[in-house]
Amino acid sequence: MNPVAKALWYIESHHAQEIALDDVAHCAGVSRFHLSRAFGAATGQSIMQYVRARRLSLAAQRLADGAQEILSLAIDSGYSSHEAFTRAFRDQFGRTPEEVRRQGSVHNLSLVEPFAMNTVPLAQLEPPRFVEVGVLLIAGLQQHFDCETSAAGIPGLWQRFGSWIGRVPAQKDDAAYGVVHNTDDTGRMDYLCGVEVREFTALPPEFATLRIAPRRYAVFFHAGHIAAIRNTWNAIWNDWLPASGHRCADAPFFERYGASFDPQSGNGGVELWVPLEK
Repeated sequence: MNPVAKALWYIESHHAQEIALDDVAHCAGVSRFHLSRAFGAATGQSIMQYVRARRLSLAAQRLADGAQEILSLAIDSGYSSHEAFTRAFRDQFGRTPEEVRRQGSVHNLSLVEPFAMNTVPLAQLEPPRFVEVGVLLIAGLQQHFDCETSAAGIPGLWQRFGSWIGRVPAQKDDAAYGVVHNTDDTGRMDYLCGVEVREFTALPPEFATLRIAPRRYAVFFHAGHIAAIRNTWNAIWNDWLPASGHRCADAPFFERYGASFDPQSGNGGVELWVPLEK
C-alpha cells in the first residue's frame, strides 16, 4: 500500500478525532514533506484541506438527517465555535448549516466523498539516474500557489516567462527550470519559472532568485505530453520512492526543460529532479 493510500485509511478511520499531520505521516511511513508532496500529486489537494472537506461533508449529511445540536456537530468536526463552523461550512457549500438542516437533503451540495486511490493512474517509470549537483542559481518569474490554483496558474506563469528564455543576463544555457520551493503543510508553495545563471546581477526588477544548495538527485524522464506530468510525479512519490530505500530531502525539487522540449506542442519530454537525503 502506498503512502497516500495509508494516509487515506488513517483519515477515514480517525475523522472523528483530532488529526495531526505528524500522525498521518507516521502511519504512512514517510516524512511530512514526502507525504505532503505525494498527497498533492495523487489528489490535487492538501492533506488538511481534504480532512476539512471530508469532515464538513459528513456534517452536512448529519444535518440533512436532522441533527439538532450544531455546536456539538461543530466540535465533532474540529471547530471550537458555532461561528467558525458556519463560516467554513458556507465557504465549502455556499449554504449555512441551518439551511441544510431545513431542506433535509444534500442533493444540491458538492460533497467530498472518500478518495479512491485506484482511480489515479500511476505512470510506468524508467529507472532514474542519480546526479550530484553543486550550487544552482535560478532566476525568473515566481508566483505563490496552492493545490487549487497551481494547475491553472503554472501554465500561465510559463507563458509570461517564455519570452525571457535566452535573454536573461548571465544565463548559462537554454534549459528552463520549474522549481517548487517554500512549501508548507497546507499545500501552498512558491513556483519559480527560471533559468540557471552565473550570478544574480543586472536582472529585471520583476525577477525572483533562488540559490539551491548542493544536493544529490534522482532524475526521472517524463516522456509524454506535459499535461500528464502529474501522473509521473504521482508515481515517483507514491510508488518508486517508498520502495527505493531512499528518503527525499526537504528541499526544492524541480522540472528541467531541455532542448528536446517543445513549448508550443507540450511534447518532447522533461526531466523531474527529486532531492535525496544523504
